[in-house]
Order: sequence, then structure tokens, then C-alpha cells
Amino acid sequence: MTLVAERTIVRALGRVGYRQAESAMREFTRRRGPQTPDELWVLEHPPVYTLGAGASEAHGPRAANGIPVLRCERGGEITYHGPGQAVLYTLVDLARRAIGVRAFVRLLEESVIALIGCGERREDAPGVYVGGAKIAFLGLRVTRGCVWHGLALNVEVDLEPFSAIDPCGEAGLAVTRTRDLGIPGTAEALGLALAEAVAARLDRA
Repeated sequence: MTLVAERTIVRALGRVGYRQAESAMREFTRRRGPQTPDELWVLEHPPVYTLGAGASEAHGPRAANGIPVLRCERGGEITYHGPGQAVLYTLVDLARRAIGVRAFVRLLEESVIALIGCGERREDAPGVYVGGAKIAFLGLRVTRGCVWHGLALNVEVDLEPFSAIDPCGEAGLAVTRTRDLGIPGTAEALGLALAEAVAARLDRA
């Protein structure tokens, strides 16, 4: 399914392996030109831990639970992806839109907060938090003024794998999900709603 919100294309991709998605983002960014429309990809990943390009392995996982651990090209420390988590990959030409990276991070965070009707930002650690527990995780990479990778929103994902790591490199950081907050909607539905909200904010910028 493909939706068009003025200038930004939203694609719902279903469940996609992490390496497959990362390779597709890298290739899209490599091939895109000055007139290439920006795209937002909504998907879910099979269980996987990912470490940012400069992440420390000291933050886990601390137990052998059979979940693969992959080094990736985004910024940030370790996190977990799995079914029931809405992943939004943001393939956006920030330079063309004259949006700085910090402003883009704020746009993503504010989009999540508006969608779920609660939450707060932290200046020292990107993402969205509810009562001190992290519900949305950000990790970006910028190539030639174009951003890729994006954010992950915990919807109905199994939270147990987070206990084997220091999420985002922060020991003892609690995590939560929309289901536990009484917010209705599947990962796909909330992922698409979030993508549409981000697209609308981008196209108003």
C-alpha cells in the first residue's frame, strides 16, 4: 500500500529483515537526486538487537537468548526491534527542506507525543518517555544532507528482550509500550498514523 501526502510518500512494507531494510535505505539514499520525493517506510522487524555505528558492546546483551546482534550504520547505542514494534524509516532530504538535524529530531519526537497523547522529550537523550520509561527510540544517519534510518515506537512488542541490554546505553532505563498505556491500535495502524503525522509536519515546513 502506498499513500501520498502532498510531497512525502508513505509506504507500508510489512515485516522486513533488518539487513534487507538497511540495504534498501542505503541504496535509496545513494540513488536519490535533487527531485526525488521523500519517503517514509512503515514496517516491523523480526527479533534483533542493533548497535549504532559507535555503540559500545558493554551495554549488552548480557544473556544468550538467541536474538541476533547486528552492528548498523545509524547513530546511537544498542536497542531491540521485534514484532509489535512500529518502525518508521525516514528517507528525507533535510538540505532541500532546510531542516537541521536537531529540528528534525524534535519533529519526530513531537509527532509521537501528539499521536499517543502523552510523553515528554529529553534534551540529553533523543526519544520519547512516559513517566520516565522510554516508548520511542531514535537513531539517524545523514548522508549528503539526506537522513535515513529513523525511529521505533513500542506498541505491543515483547519487552523482555530489553532486560538483557542497557537500552540506548542507559543502565536501568525502563521501557514501556502503547498497549500498557491503554492506547488502542496495532503496530501497523499506529505506524501508519505516525508516518502520516510526520509527513504532514514535513510538508507544512
